[in-house]
Amino acid sequence: MSTAPAQASSAQVGMWITERMGRAGSAYRMPLLVTFDGLLDAPRLVRACEALIRRHPVLSTAIEERDGVPVEVPGAPPSVDVTLAGDVDDLVREEILRPFDIGRGPLARFRLARVGPARHVLIIVAHHLVFDGESKDILVRDLAALYNGSPVTPLQGTYADHAAAERERVAGLLGDACEFWRSRWREPADVILRDLSAPAVRPGRSRGAEEGAVHAFLGDLRHVPDAGGAPGAPGFSRFELFLASVHALLFAYGNADPVCAVDMSTRTPETRDHIGLFVNELPVASTPSPRMTLAELAAWLRTELRRMYRFRPVPLARAVRGLRPRTAMAPVSVSYRRRGSAPEFAGLRATVEWALFNRSVRSVLHIQAVDGPDGLDVTLQYNPRTLSGVTQIAKDLTTIMKNPDSALGDILSGDGRAEPAGLADEIRVIWQEVLGIDEIGDDEDLFDLGGHSLTITQIIARMRKRLGIEVPLDVFFDTPTIAGVVESVEHPESTSASTSASTSEAVPVRDSGAAPANASGTASGTASVRDSGTALARAGRGPGDMDGSR
Repeated sequence: MSTAPAQASSAQVGMWITERMGRAGSAYRMPLLVTFDGLLDAPRLVRACEALIRRHPVLSTAIEERDGVPVEVPGAPPSVDVTLAGDVDDLVREEILRPFDIGRGPLARFRLARVGPARHVLIIVAHHLVFDGESKDILVRDLAALYNGSPVTPLQGTYADHAAAERERVAGLLGDACEFWRSRWREPADVILRDLSAPAVRPGRSRGAEEGAVHAFLGDLRHVPDAGGAPGAPGFSRFELFLASVHALLFAYGNADPVCAVDMSTRTPETRDHIGLFVNELPVASTPSPRMTLAELAAWLRTELRRMYRFRPVPLARAVRGLRPRTAMAPVSVSYRRRGSAPEFAGLRATVEWALFNRSVRSVLHIQAVDGPDGLDVTLQYNPRTLSGVTQIAKDLTTIMKNPDSALGDILSGDGRAEPAGLADEIRVIWQEVLGIDEIGDDEDLFDLGGHSLTITQIIARMRKRLGIEVPLDVFFDTPTIAGVVESVEHPESTSASTSASTSEAVPVRDSGAAPANASGTASGTASVRDSGTALARAGRGPGDMDGSR
């Protein structure tokens, strides 16, 4: 039997090259956070993590070069560290910013932080080389089963087996794929977006990932039944309607021939339960017209995608000659995946942050959507040096999704245009959600409305996640009105005197980054109390969440 190392998969090769060129930043680091409330059996969870690592050996591999070819080799297995945490956000930031050793591993790390007697947080960061969006669901599902003592079905094959089988499929499809892309591929033009403050860099000229910012909002596609279901179902899926909405948005902003880079799942029935990298980023273009409805555009994209799916395992660089290496296939990229209900951990209330931002962007705008039981979680991850006004982009995209039967030329014009959202209105929506009150005036007192300290922390958390701003707790006690909070955000210097008990100012979360406090982490079983720091924007995912599973 040959003991030669297995060749890396096509997707791994592309990422490995980007890492070798020093252009990846933290873009390929995929964080996942699970918060446990209740009496957690910590040793039992650690054993469950170790069993999960053994169940998915790809987490214990590394990628190194042998005779000019990147190959999969045994790497250092991930450790499960246990620590105390005074500030979880600071610890999460440290784990995201800590680099991986691609050639030696480990390419995943687990840290269990004890926040209090009845609260623990499990921080998992995996490199995209061995992980994708759907791997998050698999990891949490398997971890819950192992913690609960439930049986898990043995897995067949390895990631290396998948990579070998995929190379055979690609070889058989390559000729037809070249013909398919010959008539479709064109270098994406500079994108036109609302409030694009600087010329966008085309993917072919991109110098790599950059520090990014994030804006999160809630949408809902649950009213849209998937195609092929009950009689009367539309001729498109939720994913296709969402993608059509992004194309319609670009068209409304002046892009005559919109193109998006879309993350396509390459999973097969044999690999659906495996953790690993099973994605391929491909460009999807359209030629809308003002008279076309959103539903018609979604149906057209469905037909085009069905043609493209046959070639989804084929890397574009193999099918298009002369394609330059790039960190993103187009200035605007999209990832979408469906997610079921989170599994239960016995005796605990577990909360999963599925779309934690990794602080880097590969494109001008990456739109990530996770379609779950509670609605559509959408995050806009963007380069703040070239793009502002993402709040309005979010409102416009929401308006488009709600109007599938409207002509594209009418949705964002006249009565259909989404009015620019002021900061007061955005904050008001959050207050209404937390307090359960329909109408709240700018000068109404939070405490008179039934608010209290826990209410304030919930409002601060939602403002941090959705609006990307951090407001000190003192502001809500000194000026407990929407108008007062807006004033503290827009003019922090004028409120600093009244909040002298806190030296913090209301600042965008993205401006609060800090270097890792301790690159080596904490040894398993030891305790380390961290100083509190500025909160991390817990929204979005890095460009690495390239699942695309429908």
